[in-house]
Amino acid sequence: MTRKEKVSTNGPRGEPEFPNHSSREVTMTKKSFMIIILIFCFGLILIGCPKKAPMKEEPSVKTEEAAKVEAERAKEAKAKEQFEKSLVAKETPGVAGEVFESALLKDIHFDFDKYDIRPSDGAILKENAVLLRKYTNLKVQIEGHCDERGTVEYNLALGERRANRTKDYLVSLGVSPDRVSTISYGKEKPLDAGHDEAAWAKNRRAHTIVTAK
Repeated sequence: MTRKEKVSTNGPRGEPEFPNHSSREVTMTKKSFMIIILIFCFGLILIGCPKKAPMKEEPSVKTEEAAKVEAERAKEAKAKEQFEKSLVAKETPGVAGEVFESALLKDIHFDFDKYDIRPSDGAILKENAVLLRKYTNLKVQIEGHCDERGTVEYNLALGERRANRTKDYLVSLGVSPDRVSTISYGKEKPLDAGHDEAAWAKNRRAHTIVTAK
């Protein structure tokens, strides 16, 4: 015999009440569907927000920086070679040992009977100071010169003032005073042997020689 399911008679008006199996199944299905949707959404969030990898410096950046450093070193080496080639040995009476002249250490000039540094000559001394600060092993001597007018004694004193004023200007630009000495030749060593204003303008000068390198 087949087992019969017990029927409840507690329904309204004494009608039999049957278990509501379909309602429970629908409810369970909805819950399962919601859980699946939540899991799916959570997965999308994880996929859409990946962990940011730490930024790594591109190899090309390092290569570019290394190339710049190497280029700067090559530039400095070339400048040093150029300066060393510019040094010409000369004999100077009253200066012990070998001394050198360089076209890169330029002369400055003065007005008649003056020892003030003119603006244009100040710009020249700034260039000389850059060179001296770069090559700190150099020691130099500033020669003060005058034109032929005036007495020997007067021109020696004027040449000394010109040399000292030039030194002071270099020191003000950061050159150590221990590296700069001075001497006056007055009118004894003219650059131009002429006897006119053009020659005199050339002879009123401060000339720099290298005494140690």
